[in-house]
Amino acid sequence: MTSQDKLIEENKTTNRSDITAVWIGIIFSLFFTGLIWWFGSYLYKIQLAPDQGASWYFWKLPNPTFWTRATAWGFYLLHQLSIWSLIFYTQRNIKKYSTKLRKVNYLALGINAFFILLHMLQTHLWYDGLAQDVSIWSSQVSVIIMLVWVLLMENTRRGMFFGKPLPLSKNIIRVARKYHGYFFAWATIYTFWYHPTVSTSGHLTGFFYMFLLLLQGSLFFTRIHLNRWWTFTLEVGVLIHGTIVAIMQGNSLWPMFAFGFGGVLVITQMHGLKLPQWVRWSILGVYISSVLIIYNERGWAKINEIIRIPIIDYLAVLLLAGFLWLGTWVTSKIRQLGAG
Repeated sequence: MTSQDKLIEENKTTNRSDITAVWIGIIFSLFFTGLIWWFGSYLYKIQLAPDQGASWYFWKLPNPTFWTRATAWGFYLLHQLSIWSLIFYTQRNIKKYSTKLRKVNYLALGINAFFILLHMLQTHLWYDGLAQDVSIWSSQVSVIIMLVWVLLMENTRRGMFFGKPLPLSKNIIRVARKYHGYFFAWATIYTFWYHPTVSTSGHLTGFFYMFLLLLQGSLFFTRIHLNRWWTFTLEVGVLIHGTIVAIMQGNSLWPMFAFGFGGVLVITQMHGLKLPQWVRWSILGVYISSVLIIYNERGWAKINEIIRIPIIDYLAVLLLAGFLWLGTWVTSKIRQLGAG
């Protein structure tokens, strides 16, 4: 058993405030999502511009004001900088993982809960989120990179292709793990403030998923933060959310999301769970059988849909690894020049 495996193994003791925090956090995430749904009807009166296509974000004011922008960007920056400051403090002052929450964890949970409520209030007073000023693709790409970053970080532990790791430098994996918190915090908080807290089915499932990711981001340096079943659940969340949104939109692209993210699950993600071989084969069998059933009716000409997301993800892993390598190389050269 490697040191990484030992670190993420479940602690058998009963006094685990980190596990308790996850369950309470899930309940609060459901509660916050319910609040958005409950108060969503008050936003129906907002007049929005006509939909202009796939690159258009519908839920933004046609005539934004200074205050709609100032509150969205101002509150977002306060939220972002607060969490980044806690991550910086924690990395400087805490070196060991614990089964108990520390003060910084409680502070992070409180900050995230406060800004979730603040964003709901901001939406009902000024409506607009960050979507008014930035592309819809920026929000989606940020989450995609976050999921790809997880694939890269977990390469050593669970492998990339059916348990076999890519031959990547240990230093790249070390850098990815060291700095992932800053990027993940940006991806989740930016995406959260990108959208107004409206109550469409797609927004509700998305907000619930974001709340779980914010919860995970608040539990840094706890054992549950590395628990393989909990992190697997968070990864698979995008499969569920993406498929549901596609079905609700009625654009017939749901198999691309379901089997695309499902493909990543059977190729990579399930191999980090230490499942018996027969279970892994059973999951693969269900996946293949489902593909055969759906595309027998959908048409075999569209079968390429199931490989689009996996191809993008695995190419993005190599691209991200190259980017991190370049960053470390440039940093080392700068240090050498400074030392000289």
